[in-house]
Amino acid sequence: MTATHEVTNQVPLPYGHDTAADPTLLAALDRAGAGWAEPELRELGRLAGSEQAADWGRLANENPPVLRTHDRFGHRIDEVEFHPYWHELMRTAVSYGLHAAPWRDERPGAHSARAAKFYVWGQVEAGHTCPISMTYAAVPALRHNPSLAAELEPLLAATAYDYGLREPRTKRGLIAGMSMTEKQGGSDVRTNTTTAAPHADGTYRLTGHKWFTSAPMSDLFLTLAQAPGGLSCFMLPRVLPDGSRNRLHLMRLKDKLGNKSNASAELEYDGAVGWLVGEEGRGVPTIIEMVNMTRLDCTIGAASGMRYGTTRAVHHALHRRAFGKALVDQPLMRNVLADLVVESEAATVVAMRLAQSTDLALAGDETEALVRRLGLAVAKYWVCKRGPAHSAEALECLGGNGYVEESGMPRLYREAPLVSIWEGSGNVAALDALRAMAKRPETVDAFLGELDSAAGADRRLDAAVAELRKRLSDLTDLEYRTRRLVESLALAFQGSLLVRYGDPAVADAFCATRLGGDHGAAFGTLPPGVDTAAIIDRARPVPA
Repeated sequence: MTATHEVTNQVPLPYGHDTAADPTLLAALDRAGAGWAEPELRELGRLAGSEQAADWGRLANENPPVLRTHDRFGHRIDEVEFHPYWHELMRTAVSYGLHAAPWRDERPGAHSARAAKFYVWGQVEAGHTCPISMTYAAVPALRHNPSLAAELEPLLAATAYDYGLREPRTKRGLIAGMSMTEKQGGSDVRTNTTTAAPHADGTYRLTGHKWFTSAPMSDLFLTLAQAPGGLSCFMLPRVLPDGSRNRLHLMRLKDKLGNKSNASAELEYDGAVGWLVGEEGRGVPTIIEMVNMTRLDCTIGAASGMRYGTTRAVHHALHRRAFGKALVDQPLMRNVLADLVVESEAATVVAMRLAQSTDLALAGDETEALVRRLGLAVAKYWVCKRGPAHSAEALECLGGNGYVEESGMPRLYREAPLVSIWEGSGNVAALDALRAMAKRPETVDAFLGELDSAAGADRRLDAAVAELRKRLSDLTDLEYRTRRLVESLALAFQGSLLVRYGDPAVADAFCATRLGGDHGAAFGTLPPGVDTAAIIDRARPVPA
């Protein structure tokens, strides 16, 4: 067949880049005292920017997990089959310590280093970061049972990915999951109807149905159930010490909007054996340790997705021509791209600040613990909620090509709402911020002290913080207007960080628009005078 025409003006494949060459990320890593992690981070970044890794992510999503409840002889097996590239993604994440490794690493900034790697590697494929995140988050909760933690924590923190159903203590490394929500309650976990009956050997027998159990192929789960002393936290392994299978039955896998590579299941406990973690009746305070860690990862994940969308949009605009010049040289496209960069960097700087706060709080800094408590709630609410709109705009920068699966942008778009729902959707996160302020009023003082660190640097930020103080002093209809208050807290937090640590052009644009109100309802409505060239340059993909 003869060629009908020569194809021109198609954008080269966006591979061969160093995903870790992100100025906001690297500066935050240094501020956290974790500069020692940069060589390994850059190594991971080069892999993340490769065509090979992109294929791993694409094929893991095009070939989602399959549930096998029984073998061919009718025996119950409750196995989930994954594409081989899912295991490559998991193996890479575990080998680079994105899971629980920081809990065994005494170097300064270990959690910040892990957050940076999570941010970089998550841009390859977001679904597999769910079990990685839960493994990271399980450790502080598990420590409420010191004997269990002594046995299992070294295996959870090991950098060996050892897939397969075997007794946990016989494996080289473990993956942990979490199973809290039930069909009658959702986020209202206190309506939990799963029961836990004490047994003579000190274990419990759990009976009930869990509506969402993400990553059901994990080696062990933390779950909630009603014990005689009230709602309590338990650890359930999939394989018991004697080598027999625990009575955790996978009923079906959820057919989700996105997150296709990751299995999410309905799970039944039919007299499943569990070990108490913490005290009876203290289930929520015990497992909340895990929830707070996964909320950090929700924020990092949202920032990671924004960075991916931004760099893809900029890459396209650098190579695509329209109306006589490159898209990146068209004034209106420059406005859109710069606005995407501003939102992305605001998300990154606050996510990494919360990772640094985690390091400092775990080292005993009480003020940082207070900042982190409120900061996690407001960032989980706002940063995660900005993800879907940001991904939609980034997709649109590619035009019709962005709407095609081959571009990778539809997968980003479908994935974006997840982190705003997981670990408490918008109202739950916003009300948790309110709860933090009410339970420990000194949290407000610590958070305002964080904002005051940037006092006098930008008049628009100063005005926003002053208005915030006024809103905090007015308790009228407080729950009704919680979303507006939490949004203001988040924007002031982002603005103070960008003014102190961000690129001046990015900080100025953020303060003018997000705090000063000189902005439309859509992306691409930055005011005249913004240095769009300097801002867009920060998102140019850097060759590996």
